[in-house]
Amino acid sequence: MATPPKRVPRIMHVTTKTWITKNIIRVTCTADWIKTLETGIEGAHFKLYVPKPDQTDATFTTELENGPRPDMRTYTIRHIRNHVGEIDIDFVDHGDGGPASAWARRCGPSDIAGFSGPGPIKLKDFYADTYIVAADMSALPVAAATLEAMPRDAKGVAFLEITAPEDKQDISAPEGVNVQWLIHPEPHVPVSQSIDRINQLPEFTGPVQTCIAGESGMIKALRNEIVNRRGVPKGDAYISGYWKIGLIEDEHQKVKQVEARASA
Repeated sequence: MATPPKRVPRIMHVTTKTWITKNIIRVTCTADWIKTLETGIEGAHFKLYVPKPDQTDATFTTELENGPRPDMRTYTIRHIRNHVGEIDIDFVDHGDGGPASAWARRCGPSDIAGFSGPGPIKLKDFYADTYIVAADMSALPVAAATLEAMPRDAKGVAFLEITAPEDKQDISAPEGVNVQWLIHPEPHVPVSQSIDRINQLPEFTGPVQTCIAGESGMIKALRNEIVNRRGVPKGDAYISGYWKIGLIEDEHQKVKQVEARASA
């Protein structure tokens, strides 16, 4: 049987860009095909393809279609406005060291990028007595989207690690969810703020759902605490490593694949 052709990423255009906090850049992109996406998919991940500096739109589009594929990173839909065909993408400003951050810093209106996806949202149904949310800067979009999608009578805690106090942002979380902002000025140095606070929580009673994402070391510790020690069913525990200290995304994805096979 012939191998089906790879799906070509879709093109979208930048409309606006702004630093919404000291270290977070929000880029808004538009395309007619965004109008056809499912509503309510804030928090879903997708693959973002970005052009190199000074690359022409024609060359970039040809690479998307025929290869070699341009630089790609995984991002989250922070907001979607289907009626006008727009999505918001939040980037941590790492300077010009990585292709996605560098693109976000330099892009302007009418610049293009590629989109492949989206994947599923992380918590589709909400039925827990208690919600546990934890995220570092890389995972703030999925944490924020999940908090905003929760029932307004939800109860729980959210531990959100940010680089500076100026990185706090407005999130429409339920009143019953205690959102705590934790300052972590050196994100490439391991810390245990979220781990310590979750470990110290009282034993869970009733159904629990989690949305936890961030650096791999934190994820391993919290998966062990929540799933292995406290017994939260895996199906109720979204706990995902988004990056690993010392590795770029491609290297981290390979590590995750090896670990997944080992635990299967």
